[in-house]
Amino acid sequence: MISRVTAQSMTQASLRHLQTNLSELAKLQEKATSQRAFLSPSENPSAAAATLALHAEQGRNEQYARNIDDALAWVTTADQAIASSVTLMDRVRTLTLQGANDGALDATAKEAIAVELEAIRDELLASANTRLLGRSVFAGTSDAASAFDAAGYAYNGVPGSEVTRRVGPGVSVRVDADGAAVFGTGDDSAFALIDRIVADLRGGVNVGGHVAAIDDRTTAMLSAQGAVGARQAQIERAQEVVVDQSVSLETRRAAVEDVDTVEVLVQLKAQELVYQSSLQVTSRVLQPTLLDFLA
Repeated sequence: MISRVTAQSMTQASLRHLQTNLSELAKLQEKATSQRAFLSPSENPSAAAATLALHAEQGRNEQYARNIDDALAWVTTADQAIASSVTLMDRVRTLTLQGANDGALDATAKEAIAVELEAIRDELLASANTRLLGRSVFAGTSDAASAFDAAGYAYNGVPGSEVTRRVGPGVSVRVDADGAAVFGTGDDSAFALIDRIVADLRGGVNVGGHVAAIDDRTTAMLSAQGAVGARQAQIERAQEVVVDQSVSLETRRAAVEDVDTVEVLVQLKAQELVYQSSLQVTSRVLQPTLLDFLA
């Protein structure tokens, strides 16, 4: 059977080829613009599945990075507060030793020491009530306005509670410090100890016996600071892991999802040439004849 080739069939075939070439050109142009290797999952299902998994893993890694930033803010704030408190306790010790020298100090000199000690107590209480983003860093999971009351020095934190942040898969780190362990509570607190020293200075009692208690409280502060420092180092190591993981995940994602820019530009130019050639060939093949005008 001989098929008849008409002008209409030639026109339709030419249009189909032109449309196919134009569609391929549009796809390449969109790839070049979006820089994505595939525009829909149906184009490459396996790559699409891998991309989704990588995006999910990147999301988790980004959450770890945010947790680490928050954790570092907590431990840094706690460390600074404890360091400041240790400095204040060192000054308390120095003043107490000076005040214990009864033979060289009169009542006026002891009163001056007592006034300075009261100012130090207030500074120490402010350090113990240090807050970060509305939360006390020494009160555990409590939402109390302050870790310690100014009157009586009662501890408002939740005993045994810990504020933690997840910094990696299955890895959580404590980011606060136990205020009761650092500063003591009530009559056993560093604040009450300073009050007793002040009272003895004003009452004419030798304050040399308080030095051992000052040393004990300072040792507790240093121990707590060491624990916070160790956790800070752990968090910083986790941060390095997260940064490395972020780079690795982005490299893997780019290998699957992103296009090779040079390759797609070469393909785009080649497809443009094919399309232009198709237009020129079609225009020559489908030139009008005298019969087209007589019909």
